[in-house]
Amino acid sequence: MRMPPFALHTPGSLDEALSLVGDLQQSEQEFDWVAGGTDLLPNYKWHLNAKPHVISLAGVPELTELSETHIGAMVRLHDLAESDAAHPLVSKASGMVASVMIRRSGTVGGNICLDTRCFWFNQSEEWRESIEWCYKCDCGTGADCRVIPNQNTQCVATYQADLAPVLMCLGATIHLASPSGSRSMPLTEFFELDGITRNVLASGELVTHLTLPDDSSEWRGDYQKLRQRESWDFPEAGVAVLWKMGSNGFPSDLRVATTGLESIPGYHSAEAAAALEGWNGVSSADDLAEAVRKAVRPVLNTWYPPSYRRKMVKVLTKRASSGLLEV
Repeated sequence: MRMPPFALHTPGSLDEALSLVGDLQQSEQEFDWVAGGTDLLPNYKWHLNAKPHVISLAGVPELTELSETHIGAMVRLHDLAESDAAHPLVSKASGMVASVMIRRSGTVGGNICLDTRCFWFNQSEEWRESIEWCYKCDCGTGADCRVIPNQNTQCVATYQADLAPVLMCLGATIHLASPSGSRSMPLTEFFELDGITRNVLASGELVTHLTLPDDSSEWRGDYQKLRQRESWDFPEAGVAVLWKMGSNGFPSDLRVATTGLESIPGYHSAEAAAALEGWNGVSSADDLAEAVRKAVRPVLNTWYPPSYRRKMVKVLTKRASSGLLEV
């Protein structure tokens, strides 16, 4: 498939990138950021919402810092997976993204901001035109959602990235920058429940880095993932369970997050709090798994049917929390 034409801009610093954005906005020209290109460029080849300008962040050194509590948006997933400085669970989740070739190009910021996916949307332009368009890419036709027809108020394409649930459970803060300034927020507040908007990024804004609390090293846990092929695919469901252990041998704090099930990653604070209260081991872990299963709302827009994905959420939650039962 031939990629549509666009002008590629390659700023050498964050200030230069934001200045370029300001100029494009002033002239009312649309653009996209590109980090590793593993998500954006395939979409462009499929003619999915391509823009006339693309700004590459590959030459912006300020976005590559990596330490125990700081993860730059342009840190490559492979480097994060191999890093001794990163939290072990962040490294594990990074190493479960796609294949080695993808991880060598893909970035942390790109994974966090991954476009939502749906088998009515992620197809060639010819395929989509032959069956009519969808709500997310209607090409000006006003097409209806193909998954949940006759509502046309919200896209239900699925968020299928691996890093977000682990970073949410670690209490990560995400930092953003734009020509008008910078801001930050808990990662749990970054996402918006809509398959088109996906997150709170404003026009011209980008992710610069994420930071973790000083106590992040005290958290233990696991991330479990359901996918078609172990060496390649996006998560059809993913569950992160993290905990802090108390002096009595029971967890003193517990966090659970999911991915691959709705238009945003899920953060299940109520379910975790209920399980933590009166924790008694296997029974509480079972209750937690069942509560998370009931909380998720997948729809029929990925390879596995929603009923199977919900059942597997319970299995994945049990697997991810098994370390709690070994203490």
